[in-house]
Amino acid sequence: MTAFVDEHRAAYGVEPICKMLQIAPSAYYERLRKRREPGRRSVREQRDAELKPEILRVFSEHFGVYGVRKVWRQLLRENITAARCTVARLMRDLGLQGVIRGKPKRTTISDNNAPCPLDRVNRQFKARAPNRLWVSDFTYVATWTGFVYVAFVIDVFARYIVGWRVSRTAHANFVLDALEQAIHARCPSGARNLVHHSDRGSQYVAIRYTERLAEAGIEPSVGSVGDSYDNALAETVDGLFKAEVIHRCGPWRSFDAVEYATLEWVDWFNNRRILEPIGNITPAEAEQQFYTAMDHVPLAA
Repeated sequence: MTAFVDEHRAAYGVEPICKMLQIAPSAYYERLRKRREPGRRSVREQRDAELKPEILRVFSEHFGVYGVRKVWRQLLRENITAARCTVARLMRDLGLQGVIRGKPKRTTISDNNAPCPLDRVNRQFKARAPNRLWVSDFTYVATWTGFVYVAFVIDVFARYIVGWRVSRTAHANFVLDALEQAIHARCPSGARNLVHHSDRGSQYVAIRYTERLAEAGIEPSVGSVGDSYDNALAETVDGLFKAEVIHRCGPWRSFDAVEYATLEWVDWFNNRRILEPIGNITPAEAEQQFYTAMDHVPLAA
């Protein structure tokens, strides 16, 4: 309201505008004095003025996708104390809103004739340590030059993305490339007690894929037929990727644009994005806490 009076006062005068808006001119002049002299503001107004730049910073630093809960959690992580309702009110004032995920579209094309491993996960997407359970899935992105496909391999313990690949085709080679990246990063000398879970997509039950899992010492697992939650955790990561990058930043011109955006998002997701299922910390922090705790386990006498 003050901004409206400021914009039109030269043409119409303060008193006529205030009369039209049904506010007292003294209220407008008091706001001007508070603008010039911050010490005249109430404690709440002064606190709001301190918090708004911090909220804007957190929102912009995290891809502009955080809603009230995530912004509030991040402020607390930085020792900036604020009530959640205050953050919600100030985000409304600033016109900030988090990304809302839509219903994901399934990309799985099952090959009923291909032999499939057993389902060793049974929708229990939990792991007691890193490198115990990986889940894989891929999604698609429409660009001006055709569809692009993005595959992820996720370590379930901390939701850490250990492998990813962008491809112009959905052939088995591209999901195999994502797996190779994960193996190189996490178990170059062979895995132990590691299960790899996917849906029944033809890319994941292809002979080359299952052979590579066997070579690396990784136990394969494939979701059951007709189960919409057979690979729910991987599909959740797909959904976050689509909501936080693809739908928000599109339309996409090219393969290269999608690949670079995916690179940036994976780095942010692993190292700076807080996740509620792991205690409102980042995947990198969760893994670091696990290994730090292991270092302090006393040895048996």
